Amino acid sequence: MNKDIFIKELKKLNINLTNNQQSKLDRYYQLIIEENNKINLTRITKYDDVCLKHFYDSLTLIKSVDLYKNLSLCDVGTGAGFPGIVLKIVFPNLKITLIDSLNKRIIFLNKVINELKLKDIEVIHCRMEEYSKKNKEVFDIITSRAVARSEILLEISIQSLKVGGHLIFMKGNCEEEFNSLKKIIFNYKAIVNNVIKFKLPIENSIRTLVDILKVDKTPNKYPRNISIIKKNYNF
Repeated sequence: MNKDIFIKELKKLNINLTNNQQSKLDRYYQLIIEENNKINLTRITKYDDVCLKHFYDSLTLIKSVDLYKNLSLCDVGTGAGFPGIVLKIVFPNLKITLIDSLNKRIIFLNKVINELKLKDIEVIHCRMEEYSKKNKEVFDIITSRAVARSEILLEISIQSLKVGGHLIFMKGNCEEEFNSLKKIIFNYKAIVNNVIKFKLPIENSIRTLVDILKVDKTPNKYPRNISIIKKNYNF
């Protein structure tokens, strides 16, 4: 996906990049490439591929939620900053928290934030299940992009979501996970609000946005220890 096609496809999502935002995305790409050999941020390194599979894919979250609103958003297991950094560049109105368990990635993300002069964005070195126990009902939106099974992401994240907030998983083809998720979701006082399936332009790979609505306070027993969660679901 070259730059012209990238901009054209974003317009179909009602996203019109400014020159400044495009410059920041380009510099972000350069920083990823500069650091990638040191800390293995991504296997996708060609500019056109990054535009499609990281930048554009991150921004498809807008299919599920109005990102032009002033929302607090948490990106769980953000890695190199997808989707969180991309969302912050394009939607500066969002207040964003990036959570990751690897300190090398935390250092990289802070470097990106400082160089691009991004505001109202913080990086936290922590596992989400630990963060959730101490930070209840703080986010309007929690999202995660292909980090772990949906059942695990649901349990480790939903305690930090406000009642009425949305937990949105950004997945590929996840039919099996979704069927499993439906059997347990009400235990966490949540419901499946929407499922959006689509294909990435050019490549036509299947993507899925699973939108979970929190309808009541999460029981205090969640999240459990990660080893217990995995054992419970036979992962």
